[in-house]
Amino acid sequence: MRAVRFAEYGDVDVLNVVEVPQPEPDAGQVLVQVKAAGINPGEAKIREGLLHSVWPATFPSGQGSDLAGIVAQTGPGVVGVNVGDEVIGYTDDRASQAEYVIVDVRNLTHHPAGVPWEVAGALYVAGCTAYAAVRAVELAAGDTVVVAGATGGVGCLAVQLAKLADATVIGVASPANRQWLVDHEVIPVTYGQDITNRIMREAARIDAFIDTFGGDYVKVALDLGVQPDRIDTIANFAAVEQYGVKADGSAAGASATVLEELAALIAAGRLELPVAEVFPLAQVRAAYRRLAQGHVLGKIVLVP
Repeated sequence: MRAVRFAEYGDVDVLNVVEVPQPEPDAGQVLVQVKAAGINPGEAKIREGLLHSVWPATFPSGQGSDLAGIVAQTGPGVVGVNVGDEVIGYTDDRASQAEYVIVDVRNLTHHPAGVPWEVAGALYVAGCTAYAAVRAVELAAGDTVVVAGATGGVGCLAVQLAKLADATVIGVASPANRQWLVDHEVIPVTYGQDITNRIMREAARIDAFIDTFGGDYVKVALDLGVQPDRIDTIANFAAVEQYGVKADGSAAGASATVLEELAALIAAGRLELPVAEVFPLAQVRAAYRRLAQGHVLGKIVLVP
């Protein structure tokens, strides 16, 4: 089978699609034929060696967590999942960017009819991160929340989940994605200089803040009067220690139960995960180059 591999830290040029043996599922595992696998900024940082102290790579390393596909084989003791089932799931083994992947059965949920493979395969990291971030800031009906990076993979889901919590949502994003925010009843604010004042012009009070971008947005939230326990960042971990804000992300939201809930919302038309571009697996380098350019509306997806 074909799978993404890299044998050293570096830029996208270290990524290759190579032939590797097809794995066999052990007890409690299934083999999934991958139909789609999302890509994520954290994967690029791992590949570049920027997260070596936290998540070191063992070479040769695979890549990818998100996946959706069809169960091709089940291991001993697996119940509730059968060969031929369509599933959404995730792996913690950096292996989903491949034609086949081994997945613990507890990390799978049913793939609802009507959810495109590309959407399903990109849902896990962004969806569970957005779910955890919205939960962390404890939104109540009538609250006003700001989401920085509001049209990225995490941000576009976070603004919609915040709307489902009956909050007023202000989304900070590029001008190119302004209309998507307006169409989803989110108040758009263009990023850049004087961002604090532009946000203040849109609301008399800001109750919560979700930072999916990093930079100075935690300081912006504090300047807006948001209490630290109602600020969540997934991109500025130094601010957690410095200011006492939260950093709930994919690890805090990771579960098949959350994935099932999000997929059901998409199937019901209550949640949208935009797919900006789809690349064949062989073009994995091009996919990550596009991700690095930024201003992606939603997700970029690989298909074997």
